Amino acid sequence: MAAGLRKRGRAGPAARAVGLCGQWLRRAWQERRLLLLEPRYTLKVAACLCLAEVGITFWVIHRVAYTEIDWKAYMAEVEGVINGTYDYTQLRGDTGPLVYPAGFVYIFMGLYYATGRGTDIRMAQHIFAVLYLATLLLVFLIYHQTCKVPPFVFFFMCCASYRVHSIFVLRLFNDPVAMVLLFLSINLLLAQRWSWGCCCFSLAVSVKMNVLLFAPGLLFLLLRQFGLHGALPKLGICAVLQVVLGLPFLLENPVGYVSRSFDLGRQFLFRWTVNWRFLPEALFLHRAFHLALLTAHLTLLLLFALCRWHRTGESILSLLKDPSKRKVPLQPLTPNQIVSALFTSNFIGICFSRSLHYQFYVWYFHTLPYLLWATPARWLTHLLRLLVLGLIELSWNTYPSTSCSSGALHMCHAVILLQLWLGPQPFPKTIQHSKKAH
Repeated sequence: MAAGLRKRGRAGPAARAVGLCGQWLRRAWQERRLLLLEPRYTLKVAACLCLAEVGITFWVIHRVAYTEIDWKAYMAEVEGVINGTYDYTQLRGDTGPLVYPAGFVYIFMGLYYATGRGTDIRMAQHIFAVLYLATLLLVFLIYHQTCKVPPFVFFFMCCASYRVHSIFVLRLFNDPVAMVLLFLSINLLLAQRWSWGCCCFSLAVSVKMNVLLFAPGLLFLLLRQFGLHGALPKLGICAVLQVVLGLPFLLENPVGYVSRSFDLGRQFLFRWTVNWRFLPEALFLHRAFHLALLTAHLTLLLLFALCRWHRTGESILSLLKDPSKRKVPLQPLTPNQIVSALFTSNFIGICFSRSLHYQFYVWYFHTLPYLLWATPARWLTHLLRLLVLGLIELSWNTYPSTSCSSGALHMCHAVILLQLWLGPQPFPKTIQHSKKAH
């Protein structure tokens, strides 16, 4: 009997040690899960991912073959300006005429000199690697302020996308340059630096016109924050900067500069389309199809502005009034309201684009986690959202595109649009109090 008691007594401390060890492991696992699931840990996860990306990006540069597509054409176009040609209709590269605004010329002129007249491809790749890391940093700062997306999603935004790494460091397209300026602009808007934010936004537009897809959202935010009278100076900054940057070319041939660098009717080649492969080529090229897409684009923007962004109970025309004269007191814009309007505006434009080419993926790639996780409908689980991300990535990595890949891309876009419409809104409905109540 005594021996049995002694045996159980010796087992007691060991059992307690095992129990304490189990508790410690459970606590560590819970904290690790919090690290992956709680948006407040975004910066910690971002720091780890950025360090990993340094190694991944430079491994890609040194291990994966560079593919020449537009770099030589960019260098030939800016070389024409260096040689004294300011007539945009006379500036050409191997792939055709120069079709980007003046900001592109100045930035790639700097790259021209930094890379030995465009011949040092490895130096150009390293510059774009830094650009890629700067883009990630700016994007993570945006997500940190919105505090909506669980950190585990950022792994898929960073390390898992072959196409985005390729666009930055294996193709050297100008799209990443425009997007890094755009994300800098959004960070300035979040910091309430509206004038500087508009300045950077205009700089981004001066590199590539796709940034204008964010413009409807920016216009709404400016009107909501300042009214028409207060928004005009900010819009003036955008316009004046475009004139100043394009002045040498405007003085030489204004019609040629505007028609080439801001050509809204430019025709795209069917063989490069990612999103409309399932259509007959004749329909893809038809002007009636383009007009239908534009109509759908503008209609959906208007619906979001009326029903999802402007929720004060007043007419949307009240945005034109000075904020102090509106019936409903103005509430400060939150980070989520700013980011939601801009990202949604751009995404609607992507959905109804006449064509998407492979380098256009960066136009909205870094915004997808926010669009999927910030205002999710209840039926859209984590697993379904990851599936949507995966299908989008697969569609953009299918070369050449197929009817199936294009169809899958549109299905994923439709799911995102539906959950943006049905999910909780970052602009809560404001109850307008009557004068009697006051």
